[in-house]
Amino acid sequence: MSARVTVEEVERVAELAHLELAAEEKPGMVRDLNAILDYVAELNELDTAGVVPLAQVTELEGAGGLGALRTDELRPSLDRSEVMKQAPETDGAFFKVPKVIER
Repeated sequence: MSARVTVEEVERVAELAHLELAAEEKPGMVRDLNAILDYVAELNELDTAGVVPLAQVTELEGAGGLGALRTDELRPSLDRSEVMKQAPETDGAFFKVPKVIER
């Protein structure tokens, strides 16, 4: 069993993340976060003494490994002016998109 998240902690995290949670969403968030913490506690019980620490799964042999990455080389890309001609709305250099976040 791990530490339990409270409604007050969910409200504080939502405030820090600038999220507006409806009252009916908070119990679900508490339940989900507690489920995540329980799972992390379960993972902490595993014996990983012989496991080599990795920063990324690409370091694993057989999972792509470092040899699977292509070399970083400069290659031709799309012509900006041709792409902008096909955009529904542009200022000539960037795509214009509708505002999706209200604050």
